[in-house]
Amino acid sequence: MFDARLRPLVDRILDPVGAFVARRGVTANQVSFAGFGLGIAAAIAVALGFEIAAVVLIIANRACDGLDGAVARSTGGTDLGAYLDITLDFLFYSAVPFAFAVADPANAMAAAFLIFSFVGTGSSFLAFAIIAQKRGISTEIRGKKGFFYLGGLTEGSETIIFLLVVAFRPDLFVPLAWAFGCLCWITTITRVRYAIESFSDL
Repeated sequence: MFDARLRPLVDRILDPVGAFVARRGVTANQVSFAGFGLGIAAAIAVALGFEIAAVVLIIANRACDGLDGAVARSTGGTDLGAYLDITLDFLFYSAVPFAFAVADPANAMAAAFLIFSFVGTGSSFLAFAIIAQKRGISTEIRGKKGFFYLGGLTEGSETIIFLLVVAFRPDLFVPLAWAFGCLCWITTITRVRYAIESFSDL
């Protein structure tokens, strides 16, 4: 929901940093893998109950997620980079609720529902991108990407806020996971409806 508004600001901040990093010989894919490592470390911190460490590592993961795009814009994006960016993102997003289930079995049902909801948003997002590419549909409203980015009520910005809140306040995970999961399903339903309207051959 907020990604389109925040993207120009984020790009203005990160593009000079990305150009600097690229000049040092660091590739976008290396930044992506480093960010993923930080994200898995964040999930481990959640599982072990280290709230502050989890928050810091989530922020570091998201900073790398923005930086890899800035490096790619400086050096030229690749199909592999686009693939890694989205794949590692979804693995990280699912790792955090799984970590809450590991931390406390009482969180398991809410964590399972949240991961189920992430599958809905992720599959509706990626499936639309595949068909959009096939039909030559493109947009740069969320910046220049490797494939079509379909928005919704719960996008990257909202997910980051949610993860940071529950990492800092794990006692709120269960109610917030149920609530955020429901918002994810609203996103999925609106995406499916938009796909039906966009791709219908009738």
